[in-house]
Amino acid sequence: MLQIAVCDDNIDELANMVQLIDLYRTSKHLHCEYAVFPNGFDLVSALEKGKRFDIYCLDIIMPGFMGIDIAKEIRVFDKTAPIIFFTSSPEFALESYSVKAINYVLKPISKEKLFFTFDEMLEQIKAEKNEDAVIVKSNEGIQKILISNLVFAEVIGRNVLYHLRSGKVIECTEPFSSVCDNLLKYGCFIKTHRSFIVNMQYVDTIENHRVTLQTLSSVPVAQGKAREIKQHYLAYQMEG
Repeated sequence: MLQIAVCDDNIDELANMVQLIDLYRTSKHLHCEYAVFPNGFDLVSALEKGKRFDIYCLDIIMPGFMGIDIAKEIRVFDKTAPIIFFTSSPEFALESYSVKAINYVLKPISKEKLFFTFDEMLEQIKAEKNEDAVIVKSNEGIQKILISNLVFAEVIGRNVLYHLRSGKVIECTEPFSSVCDNLLKYGCFIKTHRSFIVNMQYVDTIENHRVTLQTLSSVPVAQGKAREIKQHYLAYQMEG
C-alpha cells in the first residue's frame, strides 16, 4: 500500500488535494493512504521519528519552512522517493531539480492536473518494480527486496536481518556467506565486517570503526579495514 504525505499551509488547498487524491484512488482502484501536514515542521518531525512515505506532495511557498527546504530534509532520510511540488509560483522550478523532484505543478490544482501527474508518477514507480531484487524466505513468507531499498544486512546467530530504507527489518534463516555472495554481485555492496554488508548508496560517513548510513543507522568496521572500505567507496562513487 502506497503511503502519501501532503504538506500545504493553506487549509483550503490541503482539503482540495485530499479530495482529489480520494477521487484518484477511487477511480484507479489504488491502494493508498495519506497523511496531511499543515506545515513543514510537522512533516520533518514525523520523518525524524521514523515515519516514511512513498510519495511526497509539497507546497513550495510556506512561512518559516519553504517546500524546497522540506524536500532537502526529506532527502536526508530518503534519496529516491518521488517528490512533487504544487505551487502558485513558477520561480522555484529550476531549484526543484536540486532535490530531484519528479514534477512541478502550478496551482490551482485541477482534477486533470493531478490525475495526469499521478499517472506519470505511478508509471515510473511501476517501472522501478523491474529493478534488481533478491527473493528471501522469512517468517512472513516469500518476499521480494529491491536492491535500491536494502540499506544493509547483518547476521545475528543463525538469522540474517535485512534492514530496509523504510525502517522495516526482514528476518530470515540462511547462511550469511550465501547472502554476501549474492549481494556482492550487484556492485553497490561492501562487507564492512564479518557480520555486516552495506549498500554503498546509503553511506553517509566512513570512520575508522564504523560506517554511518543516511538512515542514521551505523554499522561496525572490522579492525584495520577502514582504509580499504574508503577506497572501495571512492571507486564506487567515481563509477557512478
